[in-house]
Amino acid sequence: MDISGYMGITQFGRAWQYVMENDTHAPGSVDRVLMGQMVRLCPETASYLYNKYTSTEIKVRQPLPELKDALSHAIAGCKTEEECVEGIARFTSGLADNFDWYDLESMIVGGTEEEIIARGSDWCVDVARVACVLCQLAGLPARLVYLFNMVEAHCGHSLIEAYRDGIWGTVDSSTLVIYRHKNGRPASTWDLMNDPKLIEAHARKGAAYTKVNQFGAAGMVNYSVWNRKQYDYTTSGINDYSRSILEMANKGWPGGLRWLHGEDSY
Repeated sequence: MDISGYMGITQFGRAWQYVMENDTHAPGSVDRVLMGQMVRLCPETASYLYNKYTSTEIKVRQPLPELKDALSHAIAGCKTEEECVEGIARFTSGLADNFDWYDLESMIVGGTEEEIIARGSDWCVDVARVACVLCQLAGLPARLVYLFNMVEAHCGHSLIEAYRDGIWGTVDSSTLVIYRHKNGRPASTWDLMNDPKLIEAHARKGAAYTKVNQFGAAGMVNYSVWNRKQYDYTTSGINDYSRSILEMANKGWPGGLRWLHGEDSY
C-alpha cells in the first residue's frame, strides 16, 4: 500500500499542524522526526497498519544496561505478557512522581529513554517512548500512537500499542489505563475509535485522556530501540509557544479551553 498520502503532520487539520510545527522538542530531534513520519489511522489505512506496518520480530542486540535495569524493576514478579505490559505501564506512569508542571523554567523534554527515566517526566510523548522501548526489551513489539481531539483545543495525547497474544492493544503509558474488551482481550486504537463504549468503560472522572473525543483521530509510527543510532536525542526546554499553553493550563484555563493563538485560522 502507498501510505505517502496519509503521512505527516498535515493529516489532522490546520490547528494541529500548527501545534506540531511549534512543538517544544528540538527541531530535528527524534520526537519531531517521528511526528513527521506518523501514518493516519483511518478506514483506508487500518488494515495495512494492523497487518503489515509494524514488524512483530524483536531484534534488540545492544546491551542497554540502564534500560534493562529499569525493565527488571518494572516487570519483577510478572509471569505473563499481560502482567509485563501492566508492570511497564505502572513504571512509566510513575515517572511523573517528581515532575513539577509549575516549574516551567527548568523543565526539560526529549533526550534518550535513559535520560527521561533519570529525570522523571509527565510529558506524554517522552513517557510513551520509554514505554515503547521497555516493551520491546521485554520481547513485546510496540509502537507509538498519537491521539488528536478534533473537538477541543490543545487536547492531544501520546500513548502506545503493545502486541501480545497476536493482538495490538492500546496502553496509556502516562495514566496506567490499559484498554481491553469485556472479555479481557486487548483493545486496539482502531477498536476504540469505532466503539465509544469501550472508551467510556475505561473513563476516569476528570481525566481528559480517557474521554471519547480524545480518540477523534489518531496516527501511529514505528520506533525501534535497535535503530536508535539514526536519531538525534537533543534535549530542549519549553519554548514560548508551549509555555503559553502550559501557563493557561496551570491557571485552570480561565475563560474556557480554546485555541490560544488562532491556530485553526492559519
